[in-house]
Amino acid sequence: MSKENFLIVKAAGRQLDLLRGEASRIAKESKGGWWIEHVDAGKRFWFEDANARDEFAVICDSFGVASRNA
Repeated sequence: MSKENFLIVKAAGRQLDLLRGEASRIAKESKGGWWIEHVDAGKRFWFEDANARDEFAVICDSFGVASRNA
């Protein structure tokens, strides 16, 4: 797995639940895996596929959630 295929987001509650659902859907469509971990800056969403990460970034933007990859 590439160390670059992640995004850090600041989300909680219902918004975080929606993002988890979208991450699962995107990873399933790309036939790859994903997982989430807590970091000081928020939640880190990891994806096995870089395209899945990029698609997830677009979803975050559409939900009004800031995301970053560092």
